[in-house]
Amino acid sequence: MKNYYEILGISKNASKEDIKKAYRRLAHQYHPDKTSGDKTKEEKFKEINEAYQVLTNDKKRAEYDRYGRVFSDYSGGQSQEDFGFDFEGFDGAFRDFDFSDVFGDIFGFGNRGKRMNRGRDIHIDVEISFKEMVFGAERRMVLNKPSLCEFCQGSGVEPGSDFAACEICRGSGTVREIKRSFFGSVTSLKECDKCRGKGKIPQKYCKECRGLGVIKKTEEILIKVPAGIQSGEMIKFSGKGEAVQSGVSGDLYVKVHVAKHPVFIREGQNILMTLDIPLTEAILGGERQINLLDEAIKIKIPKGTDSEDILRIRNKGIAEERGARGDLLIKIKARTPKKLSSRAKQLIEELQKEGI
Repeated sequence: MKNYYEILGISKNASKEDIKKAYRRLAHQYHPDKTSGDKTKEEKFKEINEAYQVLTNDKKRAEYDRYGRVFSDYSGGQSQEDFGFDFEGFDGAFRDFDFSDVFGDIFGFGNRGKRMNRGRDIHIDVEISFKEMVFGAERRMVLNKPSLCEFCQGSGVEPGSDFAACEICRGSGTVREIKRSFFGSVTSLKECDKCRGKGKIPQKYCKECRGLGVIKKTEEILIKVPAGIQSGEMIKFSGKGEAVQSGVSGDLYVKVHVAKHPVFIREGQNILMTLDIPLTEAILGGERQINLLDEAIKIKIPKGTDSEDILRIRNKGIAEERGARGDLLIKIKARTPKKLSSRAKQLIEELQKEGI
């Protein structure tokens, strides 16, 4: 049984923000672009995404915390652990032996217990502006990928024709083979190579896909980027990956990159900016117009404002999951003049005498 909290390296009472931080760190570490074909790391990346999808969904997380699994994702299959077998002690000659071949027939799994074919996942990167990060965005991406053949609806058979029983497996979808093992000679079932386990083959193959059921073509995908997304965060689109015959399509993973803004910086759900003002304005106070991402607002500079003071403007930050917005934080930088006229110098010297 997978422990999603251990996979993300967090405690069971972790907040959603803690989960997102752990996910971003691990997803960046194990992203396929950095694994160079390392299958172990690719599987780890899939586990990280699976844990993230469950623990950030309140309903799924509640099911997982209570029952140790999510029923909406539960396939009903049983693992080796369910039957009480422990193969950790086996070594040496047993390493290259496929126990599924032996126990598949013993426990009646056979062809019925095989895993459904699944298309490969697709990973792409999308860059959005800072403003689009704050308010959300849409992107239309054109992907060139294997998709179900529309001419035969993925069946691989020419429209108007039909299927015939496979002459190799005689319609069973499996053929028997004999393997030698520490048990002696063991007869096991394997998928028929001719019909790919379906037990039937087209009488006439589809002329468009040549019986493959899939064909490579371009497809436009609408990607909706939610407001407040973190740079480096993944968006999963189920079933939008590569298609495969007699199976389910893979998933599309979109990694979002947020471009830097020349003025604004993100701090959690708040937006931070720096405002330079003259020293006199810091002393006497004043009013300024600030051009935000979607509007212009006027703010008041209080009298006696110190450099590094922060002015907080409520609800002008980044949208949160509950619908509320963070704040705009304005850090004041009071400029000290580098050159002074004789008149200005005289006035400042008078202020100095006053102890200011």
